Amino acid sequence: MAAERITPLRGRLRSRVRLAPYTSWHVGGAADRLFEPENRDDLLAFIAQQPADESLLWIGLGSNLLVRDGGFRGTAIVLYGALEAYSRDSATTLRAEAGVHCARLAKLAERERLAGLGFMAGIPGTIGGALAMNAGAWDGETWGAVQEAEVLYADGSTAWLTPEHFGIAYRAVIPPPDFRGFLGARFRVTADDGSDALRTRESLAQRKATQPVGKPSGGSTFRNPPGDHAARLIEACGLKGHRIGGAVVSARHANFILNEGSASAADIEALIEHIRAVVHERSGVTLVPEVKIVGESIHA
Repeated sequence: MAAERITPLRGRLRSRVRLAPYTSWHVGGAADRLFEPENRDDLLAFIAQQPADESLLWIGLGSNLLVRDGGFRGTAIVLYGALEAYSRDSATTLRAEAGVHCARLAKLAERERLAGLGFMAGIPGTIGGALAMNAGAWDGETWGAVQEAEVLYADGSTAWLTPEHFGIAYRAVIPPPDFRGFLGARFRVTADDGSDALRTRESLAQRKATQPVGKPSGGSTFRNPPGDHAARLIEACGLKGHRIGGAVVSARHANFILNEGSASAADIEALIEHIRAVVHERSGVTLVPEVKIVGESIHA
């Protein structure tokens, strides 16, 4: 029997690579392996060659991601810079690959005078991450606009699936069996009379005025509890400006934790847990982290 042919990889595969430069918090230990595919086909070939039980960490812009100081036991795959194609797919849909910055897709919709994706201008991540966590901003959510998503299976095969194939909730998505990752999606749009573009510009101005834009953070740290806002609860507990090591609660927006330059992942995680404990003690509300925390502590 002839040996199975292995497709040569064109991207860059490295061992023991620190993930701090790939996250918006600028912290995190090394992944066992890190793969930067050249393009979509290169990614498919790589996945097809991996063991079914290989742990994968998909990275776009690294926002809403906290990698512990001990690193990630598995393979990190960087999509930003590789899967970056996006275009108008039809009169009523836009298509984007998983590595596309959400703001770029929102900008395309504005140029094409289309409504329905303006909220994506407020998501500091890529389409893949937005699909994985049902990211949202300004009362809009990713899966509310998805017509169908392209998924990748463990054997390297792909399929286009409608939202009914997923369990979708607030900041949470349950994928189907054998799912390995998102490759992209088609989004529904409608003609814009100018009001959607105006709302987007107004929301961006408000975001700039009220959030620590441009500073190392993971984006919103906690999900908003039903009928309330995490930032209000945190501020009511007097936690603005509270710090552990180099991690500090933003004085501008209490639901943001900043790395002032010397923070470790352990500092940030400890601050997250401190906030949760104080808010629960004083309000009875248990805040749920919106950020994904992965990897091992340095002392594990």
